[in-house]
Amino acid sequence: MVVAGVEVRREDTVEISSDNSGPVRSRSEEDFDGEGAHEDDDDENNDDGDRSKKRKRKYHRHTVEQIREMEALFKESPHPDEKQRQQLSQQLGLAPRQVKFWFQNRRTQIKAIQERHENSLLKSELDKLKEENKTMREIINKSCCPNCGMVTATIEASMSTEEKQLLIENVKLKAEVEKLRATLGKYSPTSPATSSGRDEEENRSSLDFYNGVFGLEKSRIMEIVNRASEELIKMANMGEPLWVRSVETGREILNYDEYVKEFAAENSSSDKPKTFIEASRDSEVVFMDLPHLLQTFLDVNQWKEMFPCLISKAATVDVMFNGEGSNRNGAVQLMFAELQMLTPMVPTREVYFVRCCKQLSDEQWAIIDVSIDKVEDNIDASLVKCRKRPSGCIIEDKSNGHCKVIWVEHLECQKSTIHTLYRTIVNSGLAFGARHWIATLQLQCERLVFNMATNVPTKDSTGVATLAGRKSILKLAQRMTWSFCHAVGASSFHTWTKFTSKTGEDIRISSRKNLNDPGEPLGVILSAVSSVWLPVSPNALFDFLRDEARRSEWDMMSYGGSVQSIANLAKGKDRGNAVNIQKIESKENSVWVVQDSCTSGYESMVAYAPVDFSGLQSVLSGCDSSNVAILPSGFSILPDGVEGRALVIRSRPEEKGTEGGSLFTMVFQMLVNASPTAKLTMESVESANNLVSCTLRNIRTSLQCEDG
Repeated sequence: MVVAGVEVRREDTVEISSDNSGPVRSRSEEDFDGEGAHEDDDDENNDDGDRSKKRKRKYHRHTVEQIREMEALFKESPHPDEKQRQQLSQQLGLAPRQVKFWFQNRRTQIKAIQERHENSLLKSELDKLKEENKTMREIINKSCCPNCGMVTATIEASMSTEEKQLLIENVKLKAEVEKLRATLGKYSPTSPATSSGRDEEENRSSLDFYNGVFGLEKSRIMEIVNRASEELIKMANMGEPLWVRSVETGREILNYDEYVKEFAAENSSSDKPKTFIEASRDSEVVFMDLPHLLQTFLDVNQWKEMFPCLISKAATVDVMFNGEGSNRNGAVQLMFAELQMLTPMVPTREVYFVRCCKQLSDEQWAIIDVSIDKVEDNIDASLVKCRKRPSGCIIEDKSNGHCKVIWVEHLECQKSTIHTLYRTIVNSGLAFGARHWIATLQLQCERLVFNMATNVPTKDSTGVATLAGRKSILKLAQRMTWSFCHAVGASSFHTWTKFTSKTGEDIRISSRKNLNDPGEPLGVILSAVSSVWLPVSPNALFDFLRDEARRSEWDMMSYGGSVQSIANLAKGKDRGNAVNIQKIESKENSVWVVQDSCTSGYESMVAYAPVDFSGLQSVLSGCDSSNVAILPSGFSILPDGVEGRALVIRSRPEEKGTEGGSLFTMVFQMLVNASPTAKLTMESVESANNLVSCTLRNIRTSLQCEDG
């Protein structure tokens, strides 16, 4: 038979208990105990009819001590040999066969957890398709003759292009729904023999699955969380020899030998040839009070918005405890995240983990992240599966609207092929490390403060007459940068096709259709991305691209015209963090552009989008900007990660030019057809190719790095 994807012999049948009354047992354990044997063999011989009756058996429950010892050995060796089983059976007073089946059941539980994760994602996709299918059916019903059910010629002729496209896609959605249903049935650990059984399985929450089917009781999860909390506190506060500071880069490096000595040996047992470990620590003071900061980590939507350059997808899978009080002390929730770099050349990372919010003292709180599953083999080259070893941050309230944050990031990830351009910065742990997270947090906290500020100096906020207009423009710019980050990564949102530009660089093309989002132009949208190395410092490159006086040197849209700055709004202490409204005038027409520039201790971005003048006037007057259609393009700038160079972007002006090269990604998005039924043409691809090639050539020429 097959249980949770594992084939088991009939005599080794695995029983998975769905209650929390005790540990999972195997049927063979009961047989071997002997306590369920026939009560009277003579009676059985005398009465052949009784042989067909179901025999009564007594269930053997392992003691807490027996389970603890077997769990300890399981962490070190999930597949114990005969000698280890014999020793353990003698130590615990169990038969070797009982020990054998306990380990077999435990391995089955762990194996099935990953399938549950995949099942959960498939369910969400199925729900989404069901909702879309329902919408399609309503449209069809409105367009059909009530007598015969057919689409009438008159009604069909009066249907909009969008409605016709929806009808076509409805057929595809039906096929996808049936495909997902079949897949769900395949992965479901219970038999879908009846519709009621299938419905019960679909309605059961992920947490019920953890608690009942696979024996991970709440107490067991809390034990893992509490142990992770202790480890995180030590990792955050200990110095040498656990953490050693690099003389060349100033970054802290984990002394792994000391780590294994200090913490449980189980952490070293998960190292496998197909995985690698990343560990990093950093600390900063951020401009946000404690309650808002804690809420940001516990609300998945706020968490995604706080780290748009790092998180491409995130979801709260389940909530174990809501926590107590306004700060939700003791809250525990199961989460999923897909992590990205701002380039399609680096695979995204997928991680499931438990997040806990815990008060340590009157001033200190902890956000603890820890995975409870193992890293499984993955055949998808565009995705890297990870697990979080005890990670998170210690937050100390400074009582003045500021908090000190110590961030620890500790990951175990699958090994994957990294493009040579990004190999150094990824393998060094910078790309997904603590410096990146905390620098982004610091930048976004500043942005939120400036968005709400009413006393920004005039020199830092010019061209916008009202406070409402300022807030509306800043909100528009924030949405623009989030859309920019969403459009550039290797997430499954996109399907990238590689081409070669005329100048020899790789260019990746992706297209999508916007049918009903008012925040973007409706129709077919093309995205073109290219990532290159430039022999110029990140500071110099960032200053060049955000300077409106030099825009005509690289921007094809402003070629031969003039660029005038209409408004400039500060959104951070660094003057590079600003929103700028520019007017580009040429002989043919005038174009209004909103530009958002951001720089942190790790990376810089410049995002911009042309905006309709009437829509821009509405935003400047303080009206809601959420329905203003924008399609941002822009640039991402990273240090190249070479050791021995300063690995920060911001530095003193006199030091600019001493920071080494830059990893530079340019993204262009364009509306190629306003009709959603249109298809992407080679002419559109060629146009994007020319735009990328010309822009890159202009940048290299202006910065005198043509030979880079």
